[in-house]
Amino acid sequence: MKIQVIPVGELQCNCYLVVKGDHVLVIDPGDDAFKIKKEIGERQVDGILITHHHFDHVGALDELQGFYHADVYDYPVLEEKEYVVGSFAFEVIVTLGHTEDSVTFYFKDDDVMFTGDFLFYQSVGRTDLPGGDGQEMMKSLNKIKKYPDHTTIYPGHGPSSTLHFEKEYNYFLKGCK
Repeated sequence: MKIQVIPVGELQCNCYLVVKGDHVLVIDPGDDAFKIKKEIGERQVDGILITHHHFDHVGALDELQGFYHADVYDYPVLEEKEYVVGSFAFEVIVTLGHTEDSVTFYFKDDDVMFTGDFLFYQSVGRTDLPGGDGQEMMKSLNKIKKYPDHTTIYPGHGPSSTLHFEKEYNYFLKGCK
């Protein structure tokens, strides 16, 4: 599996293309549909995954969905379980706190997770916006700590990290019990 990062929009949301051969999943198409389509090229879009519905993560969703006729996978439609979309297998982890619809997508076979604005490099998403909840954030952080340390984390903004690094250096993840 190959992961391609496409920073899009004014807030530089990380749109991800998860690629296997000539098939792709799009994660968080925040803006710049033309740029995303150019990067997809001739590959088949098997689905579009949404970590949460803030504007900077879904700005190009309607255009891409209309162009590719791809199914959209988001919460609350998704349940906390494993899914197979095309040749991609992933687990949905409900990670509330930043929003009321935040989910993380965990690809166990490749030890990667896409956390949206729930978990960043050395930080977490804001909980003071509408739909945010500090107590839910703590529950979600405790839930995510149970995953393998070597898991690579791909956040909605900024650089990737590992769960091990975040357990050691992320104030919020270190502090939750």
